[in-house]
Amino acid sequence: MADYLRMAGILLEVLLLFNLIIIAHELGHFLAARWRGLVVEKFGIWFGKPLWKKTIGGVEYSLGSIPAGGFVALPQMAPMEAVEGESKLDKAELPPVTALDKIIVALAGPAASMTLAFFCAVMVWWVGRPVSDMERTTVIGYVLADGPAAKAGLEVGDKILEVNNQPVTRFTGMGNMGESVTWNIVRSEEPVIPIKFERAGEIRTVEVEPTLPEREGWGRKKLRTIGILPAQTPMVARVYPQSPAAEAGIRPRDLIVAADGKPLLSLIALSEHLKNSQEGTPLQLTIQRGTETLSLSVTPRVPEGDTQARVGILWDDRGATVLEHPNPWSLVVGSVRTMVDTLSAVFSPRSDIKAEHLSGPVGILRIYYMLFEAPDGWRLALWFSVVLNVNLALLNLLPIPVLDGGHIMLAIIEAIRGRPMNAGFLGIIQTGFALLLIGYMLYITFYDVQDLPWRRGKGDTPTELKFAPPSGTPAHAHGASGEE
Repeated sequence: MADYLRMAGILLEVLLLFNLIIIAHELGHFLAARWRGLVVEKFGIWFGKPLWKKTIGGVEYSLGSIPAGGFVALPQMAPMEAVEGESKLDKAELPPVTALDKIIVALAGPAASMTLAFFCAVMVWWVGRPVSDMERTTVIGYVLADGPAAKAGLEVGDKILEVNNQPVTRFTGMGNMGESVTWNIVRSEEPVIPIKFERAGEIRTVEVEPTLPEREGWGRKKLRTIGILPAQTPMVARVYPQSPAAEAGIRPRDLIVAADGKPLLSLIALSEHLKNSQEGTPLQLTIQRGTETLSLSVTPRVPEGDTQARVGILWDDRGATVLEHPNPWSLVVGSVRTMVDTLSAVFSPRSDIKAEHLSGPVGILRIYYMLFEAPDGWRLALWFSVVLNVNLALLNLLPIPVLDGGHIMLAIIEAIRGRPMNAGFLGIIQTGFALLLIGYMLYITFYDVQDLPWRRGKGDTPTELKFAPPSGTPAHAHGASGEE
């Protein structure tokens, strides 16, 4: 029951934050329209059949039944009946508005989103953001055997300096993706990728031929890979009750720095070492717990209903994290660069990154849910809100009818012509592009649904391990000083 309540709480947090971001954008349009004297017919929070509505000062305010953002109906702008519902006003009787007024009102939505992005960035600077190993290093922690990187001669411990002639400062992560190893690999378009790296103080360059994995089922097309992972210290997320790890004294947030005397630079390397272990054969794990170093002897056992000997640990995929306080301006600018890089990749005919790789509402909600599940998840969600608000602002500025950029483009055309465009023609354009946008949202939602946990297969969801009580005396943990 506690797990279901926690899940419900996370979903509520996700919906509230997501809706706040959309409503703030629409509120920008609303306030600008009131300032410039435009007629505001409706201001709605959520869509669908209204649960409540009331007309105040000539504006119909409503609360819909579908918690998915909101809208503001401005009949003097280009018609938007496909999204906002049919207008009850006779547009021929409404006073005309200038092209400048329309541009200001259209710009106000993206401006509100950028303002909220900067506010969230200031909050991130104040409270801090957890940053994982993979966002703080370019050192290779794992090389896939017989993979492209291994064939080119890259090894564990190599520090990558440049990918495809682009300097890199981290392995992965959102925000200024142009500085990440992973992005420059998937974004590359040539048959080989030059990679400059440092090994034992010597600078070298190799050319790696990436592979393009086959698409799995109905999921998104896979992107380029060379078979490497970042250096990452494995961190314990959970210890199963009565497991060998619990008996040995391992705790959540412990870092596993070595196994049987072998230093560990990746979770996969540790997992492979554990899988090769035999039931009843003790493993010697070196643990970092704060400033203390522990040596623990753990003897794997086979859980109930399983055939593989295990130690009973659920790992934190992020590894160790530190709390950073990024400059708000650099955070917003980095998010802008990320969006520009993404759009340039999508529109490049030679790029493997296509429109299907973008995320719709379902994908965004899934990301928020995953962030809130993590320790300090609210800090991560606050940081992601910076990225999302910037994306919302820039995408809406694209010169596509229905979007804010389309309204600006139509207003500019109106100013050049010296008279408004034909209302019937505008209605056809807006309705047509609205249907195309809805179709694209359905298209991208199809792929987003494939990424949901219940669609990915049971291999991605950790099984609840149950261990029988040990027959012998449990192992003990000793610090570096030998004290228990």
